[in-house]
Amino acid sequence: MAPLKPGETAAAYKARILSYQEGADFLALQAAAPERLAALVDGLTTAQLARRPAPDKWSIQELVAHLAEDELVGAYRLRMVLSSPGTPLQAFDQDMWARTGRYSERDVARSLQLFRVLRQANLELLHSLSEDEWNMYGVHAERGVESVRDMAMHFAGHDINHFNQIEVIRQTPPENSMAE
Repeated sequence: MAPLKPGETAAAYKARILSYQEGADFLALQAAAPERLAALVDGLTTAQLARRPAPDKWSIQELVAHLAEDELVGAYRLRMVLSSPGTPLQAFDQDMWARTGRYSERDVARSLQLFRVLRQANLELLHSLSEDEWNMYGVHAERGVESVRDMAMHFAGHDINHFNQIEVIRQTPPENSMAE
């Protein structure tokens, strides 16, 4: 799960993430996400990709790696819910995954490629679902009951959340940020 803002509850986080895609076609947003992410990183230097906006904030390079790995987690969760409705959905410590997964050392092009492949596979699955399958649910350890539809809407909002972060980093002058 993305870090909560100061004072933010898991329920408030969920509402914030879902608000980013509210009223939009969440599957269309997901389909457009790989190209949007590619455009956000296009032309950036290695130094620009690795630059952190603050010591405790991720670089663009780390955000792209996170999006790829979160798509992997989402793929697993979707398939678990579809194969075993009501299943518990384990949370993960994204900062620990960033450290142990060495996100700061990841090649952005490879992370983007992984994101593209996983997103395409997830979208193919989502487009094939029946109405009953869209309503199947799991129980997320932090966010509670989530249907497949909720999860798909969350994916779209999660993308937008991180795209907004990337845009802010791109606009932050280097003197106001920390290199890793």
